[in-house]
Amino acid sequence: MSNPPPLAGGPQGPQALRPLLDTVLDALHDGATARGGPLPAGGPHTVTTRLRELTGDPLPHHGTGPDTALRTLVQALAEGAADPADPLCAAHLHCPPLALAAAADLAASALNPSMDSWDQAPAASALETLVTDALAHEVYGATGHPGQPRRPGRPGHPGQPGRPDQPDRPGHPQALVTTGGTEANQLALLLARESHASEGPLQLITGANAHHSLPRAAWLLGLPDPVTVPAPTGTLDPAALDEALTDLPGPKLVAATAGTTDAGLIDPLPEIADVCEHHGARLHIDAAYGAGLLFSPTRRTQLTGLDRAATVTLDLHKLGWQPVAAGLLVVRDPADLTPLTHHADYLNADDDTEAGLPDLLGRSLRTTRRPDILKIAVTLKALGRTGLGTLVDQVCDHAQEFAATLHAHPGFDLYDTPTLSTVLFRPHGVSDEHIAHIRRTLLTRGRAVLGRARMDGRLWLKATLLNPHTQPGDLAQLLKLVEGNTSR
Repeated sequence: MSNPPPLAGGPQGPQALRPLLDTVLDALHDGATARGGPLPAGGPHTVTTRLRELTGDPLPHHGTGPDTALRTLVQALAEGAADPADPLCAAHLHCPPLALAAAADLAASALNPSMDSWDQAPAASALETLVTDALAHEVYGATGHPGQPRRPGRPGHPGQPGRPDQPDRPGHPQALVTTGGTEANQLALLLARESHASEGPLQLITGANAHHSLPRAAWLLGLPDPVTVPAPTGTLDPAALDEALTDLPGPKLVAATAGTTDAGLIDPLPEIADVCEHHGARLHIDAAYGAGLLFSPTRRTQLTGLDRAATVTLDLHKLGWQPVAAGLLVVRDPADLTPLTHHADYLNADDDTEAGLPDLLGRSLRTTRRPDILKIAVTLKALGRTGLGTLVDQVCDHAQEFAATLHAHPGFDLYDTPTLSTVLFRPHGVSDEHIAHIRRTLLTRGRAVLGRARMDGRLWLKATLLNPHTQPGDLAQLLKLVEGNTSR
């Protein structure tokens, strides 16, 4: 009988991984070289055909062996990738991950902790508590204000009141790791629904600028159709919110946004919080994009009012430069997490938890989940608040500089001065149909990846600048590519 393939873990794991990593790195290089740009040319049919040519039978009768399989498939994927590390790949909130975060993700995959019981993830569960505690306090602070020093305390585990692993101070904010902003928003609605379950159906109120995951979460949870408040300038209007909340019966959840997907705008958070307080409405803030400003000493004031929300969505695979997935939901009052308490005897038997083994099931609706906290922890430790703040400032400065170039250019219209790192622009005097044509042409030719957004009733090209290595020449090239396709 032949020996089984080597494993990634254990004492021999690193020796087994080392030659395979060389193969992967070579294949990544070769694939990027063959691609030669931000994405493959030719469009969906060409990319699919090329992938089939390179990979062959996905389930052969006899395997090719690890080196050939890795080299073939990794190179094929890299050749056909839209690479967010290319400065001309600037369409979406899809960041180029830091090398150190990707390296940490490899360690997480090799060790393969399962974050559903302590005996499967002893150190990973403790690390998750430590890091989420730090991030929760970055949002709320020890006394409910962002950025204030944290008081020492024991790490806590949500949803288990009175157990020995609980924090030693009341009102200790906590955070749950999620797959991203969508799951975090869904959890926020679930917690709000359960905290007001005795008062009747929860009514969600969002701005017209809100992320699509919020009304989708309301549908998923069986809530009434959301009330949509106008956002005439791209942000939620507090006066319109006040009118919408007046005489609205039952429990209410207002979802504000700190960093809209279309334009990177931030709702007037203090004013919205005042309106919510006046009407007794619970406030959730979707800061999946904008929360990165917390690390910037000069821009964090744009998030004033964030700490007044009951829950806040963060997403560090945006302005945190993490590989997907790296989302969090931060919760001001840990009592709100009680509904997540769940018992499965094989994972959190009562006698085990009473003996001091931490209960992990209250940290997520998922059972098996990766230790995504490791890459986040490595990044925070390596860069610190200052290093992350520098990256945030760099990409926001790039957006300001790009906007200034567009404003001075007679051939382009600029939507507005960017709030974060998103810039909306369009060639002057061109129809919406041709704007869409320009974008698709650049995609199909593999020259540039730009997004699209509809604001003020017009279609705009969207550049989301998340690459701190972007240079002015890269943005100048992007404009030339758009100019070159402006005339039919």
